Amino acid sequence: MIRLRFLLLLLSICYSVLAAAQSPVIFKGKNMVIGGHVAILDDATNKLELEDVKNSSAFHASGVKIPNLRLSSSDFWLKFTIKNESDQDHLILALEYPTLGTCEFYAVSDGTVQKLSYYNNFSERKYQHQNFLFDVRIAPGSSKEYFLRVKSTEQMVLPLILGSPKTIAESLATNDLAWGLFMGLILVMVLYNFFIYLSVKDSSYIFYVLYSLFIGLSSITLSGYTYRLILFNYPAINHLGIVIFPGIAGVVGNLFMMTFLQTKENSPRMHKFIYLPIILYSIAIILRILGYDQASFRAIDFAAISTVVITFTIAISLSLQGYRPAKLFLLAFTLFITGLLLFVLRNLGIVPYTNFTNYTKETGTALEVILLAFALADKINTFKRDKEKSQEQTLQALKENERIIREQNVILETKVNERTIELSEINSELSQTLVELKEAEGQLVEAEKMASLGQLTAGIAHEINNPINFVTSNVAPLNRDVDILIDFIQEIEKIGLSDLPIQEKQKLIDEQKEEMDFDYLKMEISQLLKGIQEGASRTSEIVKGLRVFSRLDEDDLKKANINDGLDSTLIIVNNLLNRKIKLEKIYGDLPLIECYPGKLNQVFLNILSNAIYAINAKFKDREGGLLKISTTYSKSKVIIKIEDNGIGMDEVTKKKIFEPFFTTKDVGEGTGLGMSIAYNTIKRHQGEIHINSTPGKGTEFILKLPIVFEYTEQDT
Repeated sequence: MIRLRFLLLLLSICYSVLAAAQSPVIFKGKNMVIGGHVAILDDATNKLELEDVKNSSAFHASGVKIPNLRLSSSDFWLKFTIKNESDQDHLILALEYPTLGTCEFYAVSDGTVQKLSYYNNFSERKYQHQNFLFDVRIAPGSSKEYFLRVKSTEQMVLPLILGSPKTIAESLATNDLAWGLFMGLILVMVLYNFFIYLSVKDSSYIFYVLYSLFIGLSSITLSGYTYRLILFNYPAINHLGIVIFPGIAGVVGNLFMMTFLQTKENSPRMHKFIYLPIILYSIAIILRILGYDQASFRAIDFAAISTVVITFTIAISLSLQGYRPAKLFLLAFTLFITGLLLFVLRNLGIVPYTNFTNYTKETGTALEVILLAFALADKINTFKRDKEKSQEQTLQALKENERIIREQNVILETKVNERTIELSEINSELSQTLVELKEAEGQLVEAEKMASLGQLTAGIAHEINNPINFVTSNVAPLNRDVDILIDFIQEIEKIGLSDLPIQEKQKLIDEQKEEMDFDYLKMEISQLLKGIQEGASRTSEIVKGLRVFSRLDEDDLKKANINDGLDSTLIIVNNLLNRKIKLEKIYGDLPLIECYPGKLNQVFLNILSNAIYAINAKFKDREGGLLKISTTYSKSKVIIKIEDNGIGMDEVTKKKIFEPFFTTKDVGEGTGLGMSIAYNTIKRHQGEIHINSTPGKGTEFILKLPIVFEYTEQDT
């Protein structure tokens, strides 16, 4: 058992008996414990044979009814003499310690030696029992000397019982019955509480189930029933289970204590110490698996000591605080420890070896498992009572709330009516305010459009005035040349109507041509007409661009060429370039897209105006400014890039650039609505607008517009 090692170690140190002279075993027909008649020799070399120890003086009397050998890697030799005073010549010697690694029995008579060895494989044993059973052949009235060599990786407790085959069989049958009841009880408690766990899903139950299962496996493994009934012919696995089962039981037992007693909340100081035995039990398991048998056994001892101290400390402390689950837990644990204590005292010979003391360990374990199940049930009942009490208090509170609600309903109804009237008035005011806000929004948008156009009016007038001035400046010289030409025609008419000979007429005409420089006049008239034609053509192009750009208020989707829209916008802003800003256009062969052309032109105008402003802010009257416009398209989108090498923007400006009324221009130079309108226009076109900008280096706007517009309810 997991705590048995601690008690064995403690009591074996505290209790010792002076060696006494060895006396022979006098058998008179009844089962008897012969440990007090045994002499013991410790063979630390593990090399001594029977011939070496038969006459050795190193033997010392055990002094106790049940020899308790220390944890050691030595071979131990036991020597005793049996005198048969019964009427039977066939006796049985039973050694009730099934976990021995080595067990050899020698019978010495008249100089002959008979050796009986026990094999690890269960099926090779003569007597199919977990205990070591040896045939003792001795005639009535005679005596024989016997030797027993034993060895184990655990601390050995050796109950040696001598009896007749019948009485030994009856004793073993009684023992099997008791253990059967014990195993049945453990199995019932495990299954019953496991099904409860499936219902309540309380982690305490699953830890209890695992603890009960492994504490039961620990008991039946130490008593040999696991080897006899389950792991027969697998002694290596059974050997591992001697430490692994108690180790797992110790781990889940401490986890059960944590959850059942809620130590983290109820005993936070001691809670962290619970991890110490858990770690020690885990180390013991690992050591046994790795083959360090004695070290694993010693780790179990230390884990058991720490578990006993910590468990009693927590359980007693919480019990004194009036915590009911701790009281039941303390009672169960105390009964368990009491059963182990009586079992150890029996092995040390302090209490008699009786049928009662034989089963104190199992009785304590069974009582603990049963009481812990009761404690879990009581805890559930406590939770149920607390829940019912809480529900009752809740019901009372609900009734009180219902009364208060009834009283408040009258007041609330009056206040609600008053508030409804107020809300109706406020709602009307809000509706009117919303209408005014929408009107104001429309006016602001129109104001931004007019502001943009107003800023460029002077430039547009200048663009038109240049070709018009070119025309008007050519009209006066043309009129003069026409008058000269008319006078020349009149002179020719007079000469043609005169009676002069043809040669004379031709001579006079040539003189007139030479006088008026007719060839130069003809060339000058041609140049003047060509200049007038160019001015008129330039004026026509500007008017055409204005007509394309001016579709700001068109609300119908049309198929348009983005390149044309950009060119018309460039005509509007051409005067702003002032010949110091280099314009670079890289147009792709774009397909027509479905859009609102006038609204996109407004977007281009806003972005180009800001780009020119940024370039002028950086270069002022110096040359070096660059405005680059490029267009491409992918499978489904047209991409417009407008890039400048102006002052650029920092991250703060980039984040706010599309916010209404945000502007970096001086007062009076911008409304702060241009980019907000541009953003909303691009979104309405189901497109995207991105900004790449570096302070001091410039800014790039990237517009992506779908070629095919997907109609929505708003658009239809």
